Amino acid sequence: MDFLFQPETYISLITLTFLEIVLGIDNIIFISIITDRLPEENQKRIRTIGLLLALVMRIILLSLITFIIQLKEPLFTLSEHAVSVRDVILFLGGTFLLAKSVSEIHEKTEGGHENKISAKKHSVGYVIMQILLLDIVFSFDSILTAIGLSNRLAIMITAIVIAMIAMIYFVEIISRFIKQHPTFQVLALSFLILIGFMLILDGFHFEIPKGYIYFALFFSVMVEVINTKVRKKAKRSDQIT
Repeated sequence: MDFLFQPETYISLITLTFLEIVLGIDNIIFISIITDRLPEENQKRIRTIGLLLALVMRIILLSLITFIIQLKEPLFTLSEHAVSVRDVILFLGGTFLLAKSVSEIHEKTEGGHENKISAKKHSVGYVIMQILLLDIVFSFDSILTAIGLSNRLAIMITAIVIAMIAMIYFVEIISRFIKQHPTFQVLALSFLILIGFMLILDGFHFEIPKGYIYFALFFSVMVEVINTKVRKKAKRSDQIT
């Protein structure tokens, strides 16, 4: 228990907690969008359940660190490239995320969208199944980051629990914001397309630093915030004239 009195313990805990929150942004956005198809009274509950499932998934995977490391061992070789279980999971998860995001954008750009959405509500079980599938994929980034920053299971689990509590709070704010601003919903889906594409590339051992993706998202959000203010100002000017 001596590690509890070492400053390095709390530095790694704070750093890991911050990184877990950052790495959970894509998970939050996906859950916010996918639960929008549920009846209003079920949305908040299912968002919380989705994040709790992600927490359970991460703790289970952390408890199986040896197994996780083995998932990176080659299963077979394809065109001189070793393919592992991890590569297959990332490829399938990225493909699913890519297809889901493109499908959502397609439906939002079709005419009569509001009528379609009201007639095409998804069941709770179907939404939870999709969240669980993506939780498994998103957990790999989270777990590999945790293993790289700390070798103590207690610190890793504590950081993930703290990060998940923060994400449960933020998911409601993000969900309300996305629902009130349809253009930001399309922007969020475009971000998920980038994440899906990045997961596929990662499955082929082409690693792209996530910092580039997050910077692109931040830049796009700032541009859209400015556009929103310009549109509001133009609307007020039209009303005055």
